[in-house]
Amino acid sequence: MQQKKFVTNIAFLIILNLLIKPFWPLGIEPKVQDAVGNVAYGEYFILFNFSFLLNIILDFGVTNFNNKNIAQNNHLLTKHFSSLFSLKLLLGIVYLVVTLVLGFANGYDFRFMKLLFILSINQFLISMILYLRSNLLGLHLFKTDSLVSVLDRILMIAMCIALILHWFGLDIDVMNFVYAQTIGYIITAIIAFMTVYFKTTHFKLTWNWPFSIMILKQSFPFAILVLLMTFYNRLDAVMIGKLLPGVEGAEQAGIYAKAFRLLDAGNMIAYLFSVQLLPVFSRMLKYKESVEQLVKLSFILLVTPAMIVSVGCFFYSSELMQLINHGKSDAAVVFSILMCCFTAVSSTYIFGTLLTANGNLRQLNLTALTGICINVLLNIILIPHYKAMGSAYASLVTQFFTALVQIGFVYKIFKFKINVRLILAIIVFLAGIIIFNIFSRTFTGNWMMNFAIMVVFCGTWAFVSGLLNPKSILRFIKYK
Repeated sequence: MQQKKFVTNIAFLIILNLLIKPFWPLGIEPKVQDAVGNVAYGEYFILFNFSFLLNIILDFGVTNFNNKNIAQNNHLLTKHFSSLFSLKLLLGIVYLVVTLVLGFANGYDFRFMKLLFILSINQFLISMILYLRSNLLGLHLFKTDSLVSVLDRILMIAMCIALILHWFGLDIDVMNFVYAQTIGYIITAIIAFMTVYFKTTHFKLTWNWPFSIMILKQSFPFAILVLLMTFYNRLDAVMIGKLLPGVEGAEQAGIYAKAFRLLDAGNMIAYLFSVQLLPVFSRMLKYKESVEQLVKLSFILLVTPAMIVSVGCFFYSSELMQLINHGKSDAAVVFSILMCCFTAVSSTYIFGTLLTANGNLRQLNLTALTGICINVLLNIILIPHYKAMGSAYASLVTQFFTALVQIGFVYKIFKFKINVRLILAIIVFLAGIIIFNIFSRTFTGNWMMNFAIMVVFCGTWAFVSGLLNPKSILRFIKYK
């Protein structure tokens, strides 16, 4: 029953997000960057990632803990909601103070500090929305959560379109772009709060020191994990700005932002799997149900399209960059490298989520810490010589390292049998899509037609190669 419910809800969630969210990175952000230029957008991208680094202070693992806890004990929502909401507000204040102090210590001027302050407010609002959504997920209100998950993007897209068309008489600049995001997050946070509020029988802002300390202690392993993962996922742009100071650093960060945009969009879809999987895994593990089939299905459903996207973007990097960035392909090489990370990142969203649900945080923290060391070392070595491309290589090595280590931990801890047939199917499938991408470029004189043919073939090849089996998927969906 859990498997069937998961497949149904993840399908609804993905369809809804595919209809809404891609328009932001593929339509709005390129238009804004084209209007303000690489340097101004690069500055925004550096500060955006800087505001992300200490994001864990906003949450301290409370959201993951709450998601798992409510999934296993629905009755705790009313009991804990008031205290956890108050705790989130306090953590938000601490985060703002620490981030601004570090920004000042990093030498940011008034203009940068103003932008960093608004971006930090946005991070607080995002964290609050995610916490509120964790209550919906814990209650298995997946469709309600799906609607809330796209609401902020709908509002922000509408406001940015209005800015682009000058409906408010305002120019397109970085600050107005950030303010539009703030408004979207505020409205979404209010609606999410009211949705959760009506699922409780009591709410009152209270401060309970013993309860808060207990929650923070229990959440601490989650907090360390999120902090470490945030660092090796978000350090790249900050290190580009630090190792290439001045205009060159901002310019290269802007190029990296162009290349990173589509990967970030893909990660949104992969992240949706982990958000939906965490409460499902938690409940199945609590009742001693086998998770092996759900892990296999999730892995195949997510990694199959991820491999198609990664390989396709590698071979069509220049054309895709020109299409997305209004004829500019200066980020094509960086883009081709970064998109190869998508397959690795997709894997970590499956296996890392299972390890989190099972409480294997020591293994995850050790993996993430090692990943940070690899990422920082490679960035220091590569960025001065290869600039944004060097950072892309550092990210590629880091993501595949962490993915492989997490897969190894899962097989060891859960004693999964090594599926030789699945491994061979993946190898055959990957070889096939690489070969077909090479030949697809010569089919017609229109690259879009060639790309479309390639995607159709690769989708078909997933079934022919044996990676996807329609009968087994249908049996699994119908499984009670």
